[in-house]
Amino acid sequence: MASEGRPQGLIGNGKGSSVDQQRKIRVAVIFGGRGPEHAVSCMGGGNMLAAINRDKYEVVPVGITREGSWVLTADEPARLAVTEGQLPSVEAVAEPGTQVVPWAGPQAGQALTASAPSQVPHLLGQVDVVLPVLHGPFGEDGTIQGLLEMAGVPYVGAGVLASAVSMDKEYMKIIFRAKGLPVGPHVVVHERDWPSEEADDTWLQADPERKRVSDAIAELGWPLFVKPARGGSSIGTSRASDMTQLHAAIRTARAYDPKVIVEAAIEGREIECSVLEGRNGDPPDTSLPGQLLIDGGEEFWDFEAKYLDEASGMAIPAPIPAEHQEEIRRMAALAFDAVSCEGLARVDFFYTPDGQILINEINTIPGLSPASYFQKMWEASGLEFPRLIDRLLETALSKRPGLR
Repeated sequence: MASEGRPQGLIGNGKGSSVDQQRKIRVAVIFGGRGPEHAVSCMGGGNMLAAINRDKYEVVPVGITREGSWVLTADEPARLAVTEGQLPSVEAVAEPGTQVVPWAGPQAGQALTASAPSQVPHLLGQVDVVLPVLHGPFGEDGTIQGLLEMAGVPYVGAGVLASAVSMDKEYMKIIFRAKGLPVGPHVVVHERDWPSEEADDTWLQADPERKRVSDAIAELGWPLFVKPARGGSSIGTSRASDMTQLHAAIRTARAYDPKVIVEAAIEGREIECSVLEGRNGDPPDTSLPGQLLIDGGEEFWDFEAKYLDEASGMAIPAPIPAEHQEEIRRMAALAFDAVSCEGLARVDFFYTPDGQILINEINTIPGLSPASYFQKMWEASGLEFPRLIDRLLETALSKRPGLR
């Protein structure tokens, strides 16, 4: 049973749906993280803290700093919002003198507990389920999911495999193609495949694999979009219209990931669709799809357009024929199942002028900040955000422990 007052630690019960209904369900909302999307995760964490039903849930806000420390934070959602253009951070809301660390309790089994400096970690309360709001490496890529699996702590969202392959755009596209889902032309560039600085053809001709990669990129045509293979929120993403820009774009992407993906530009609209795991073994549920609108002068849907430009937005439902809306929803559900996703996801598409639909990517922890559209597409589909959070937590608590 949870202790009275502010919860000071985390312990997984590892019992799936067996939660004592005589008390509130204790939920750890974890946000921030070591990856470059730290601020986006903080915004999403604040949005979750603001929307979750406090009559039903007791909330433990836990932040992961940019250095990787786990800390208890103030339960003040407003401090996790963008303020006058300033991005939030865990460091700004951390409670002094507390740190959350992995710990094996002698009676509780694997656990997460809180400790003060120079003190032995001690068990201070139970958490029934974890709601991770973490984007990119060290959070969305299967790392925290593996930690929680080993600790026996129920958590919201995709498991280790789905998180890992969906985070890595190379393997995500391999799986989609294997499942018969259409993706755009692209080339994966590893560190060994491309020089760190611009080089002449001699460098390329010296190695057949480098020449193959260079020729494959040339076949994509211009312009190109260059991304970190395991990134998100358009951080490190650039548009390249010639070889000089391509070299610069690869260097930019490599600042975040040694593996880079180069994609052909797809003419048309960007459409998104939100997905929830079906109930009782039913197929996934899908929202009305929405079309991204860029009105702030950006060349593409970059970080500023996503989170800072008030002129950008989304048309829900997407202004495309009804039969194409339904096809996007069908393909979103297929993509969700293709990577063995669980809980929630957002699937992003390209919709060409001739009505062709291509999958861009799947996000297993989609943006959940007030500026993100995962929740807005569900709200337009009739599911309000607090009830959406209920469903995510109920789904997580219904899982049996172990392999599934």
